[in-house]
Amino acid sequence: MTMATESRPFVAAFGIRVLLAALLAIAILPGALRADPECRKIVHEANRYSVCTAHADRDELRLWHSDGSGRLYGSFPAIESALQAKGKRLAFAMNGGMYHEDRRPVGLYLENGLQRAPLVTRDGPGNFGLLPNGVFCIHDGSAAVIESRRYAADTPACRYATQSGPMLVIDGALHPRFLVDSDSRYIRNGVGVEADGVTVHFVISDNRVNFHSFGRFFRDILKTPNALYFDGKVSRLFAPSLGRSDAGFSLGPIVGAVAPAG
Repeated sequence: MTMATESRPFVAAFGIRVLLAALLAIAILPGALRADPECRKIVHEANRYSVCTAHADRDELRLWHSDGSGRLYGSFPAIESALQAKGKRLAFAMNGGMYHEDRRPVGLYLENGLQRAPLVTRDGPGNFGLLPNGVFCIHDGSAAVIESRRYAADTPACRYATQSGPMLVIDGALHPRFLVDSDSRYIRNGVGVEADGVTVHFVISDNRVNFHSFGRFFRDILKTPNALYFDGKVSRLFAPSLGRSDAGFSLGPIVGAVAPAG
């Protein structure tokens, strides 16, 4: 009995060491115990928004337009199908920039380091040409919203990038052309990056809003010093945690987060 009693501390210590080793092994597995980006509902000034928040240092953010054969994805189910074949899934997504009638990106578009459309820095008609506009840039481990001419003057090494406009927030200030009482109200979506360069908020309004209200939401609630408008009227969201997968006609660029299957 003495030997059995003396062995208990050893058995307990051995068991703890095994447990700790197992937990450490799980922790260092790529994507182990990693939660999906958080999607939630927020109300601000009587306007309703759906917000998906990702962290560029741990979430796999990327853009999609067409596959290797040049075939347009155009929808969330098409991207899901392509990811499933690789053992992955779509955590959330939304339309990620303006496009022509044939779905070509209007401005700069980079996908996995390959430029598929050039940067546009001139002013022009429509929301895209309402300068300053900007570029949403995804690096390895960080992200940024950059004013387009600043991007042209000091081009960063983006892995993915999409240009759109107008900028919603520029260095903490709303776009100078926004009117607080504008009656131009649409379902709108966009993206903002916090000052840490890591926390990224993807937002779609759940009711019609004007640019001033949309910009204030990014500046005052999400605290993003720079934010970019993606589009309006055609805005759509895929967010399984919110029970949402908006359908409609084919989209151009799509932005979202990838997660391991299962």
